[in-house]
Parts: sequence; structure tokens; C-alpha cells
Amino acid sequence: MNYWRRFLDWLTATFGSRGRSAIPREQVSVRPIGIVRNGVRTPRPEGWAHLISDVVVRAELLDLLDGIEGYSHIFVVFAFDKVPESEQRIRVRPRGDPRIPEQGVLATRSQLRPSPIGVSVVRLLKRRRNILRVEGLDAIDGTPVLDLKPYFPNYDAVPDAGIPQWARDLAAEGPTPAR
Repeated sequence: MNYWRRFLDWLTATFGSRGRSAIPREQVSVRPIGIVRNGVRTPRPEGWAHLISDVVVRAELLDLLDGIEGYSHIFVVFAFDKVPESEQRIRVRPRGDPRIPEQGVLATRSQLRPSPIGVSVVRLLKRRRNILRVEGLDAIDGTPVLDLKPYFPNYDAVPDAGIPQWARDLAAEGPTPAR
């Protein structure tokens, strides 16, 4: 990852910011609002679709959840906190599948990203005080939850969204069962 940063430094030094502000390089600090509980101990590339998880929100944030139970789906924003910086990649082969061409990591849903943040739309099954039971969250047990947002179909669904052929082929194969 060091060579990527050196390249960005060279690029900025060579071409400057042309009157625009440079992209900040400082770390951003975010306090988790909760944690994932589901018993899954190691990351896996698939098999999340029907997994039931609890998102346990900090007790002092209980009032922030008022009204969330009215939604069928929510976004869960979380940190890939178990991925060492040394494992971050520039390019990956999705699912490690040799049939899929290598992609830039930001063109995939890989957790090996320069900013280890995950976002998932999940079905909200129920709320009990500060615990949200959800289905389909692709995060392991103990993952810090950074934010929650309601899913609005009229804003969040994009009916004419396009994806590459390899992703269409994977979608046609259907989900793989949990291992």
C-alpha cells in the first residue's frame, strides 16, 4: 500500500490541486454506535443472505432508534476492524474466482479496501429496546457498527443500475449457502 501512497504524493506534487483543496490524508475518527452479534467468527466470501444477526446499539443511544421498527430494511454501516492494513489490496479477484477478471478493490465489495468500511442493506426483523434483529448482514461477530440508516425504496433503489457481465453471471448463479 506504501507505493500507492507514494504515487498519490507524487501526483499531487507534480500536478498540484489546481485551485481545489487536496484530498485530506489524516485519519478520521468515528465512535461505534454498536456491535454485531451472530456467532460467525471468520470472514467468508458468501453465505450471508439468510444469516440472522443482532445489532446491539449502545444503551445511551436508545432514543435514537425511535421509529426504526417502521422500516422493513435498513442500511448498516460497519468497520472491517479485523483486516490488517498489510492485507489491503489495490486489485482483487472477486470471491477469489479465477473466472472473474481482476478488479480495482474499489470496484468490488471486498473488505481489503484502503478505508475498511462496509455497508449492507439488511431486513429488519424486529427491535427489542437497543437490539435490532436483522437478516443478511455480512459482518462477523464483534464487528463495530458505525451507523444505521433507513432504506427508502423511492430514493435508494436504482431500477436502471448497470453492473459488469461477470457480476450478472454471478447473480444468475444465485446465492451460495452458508458454509
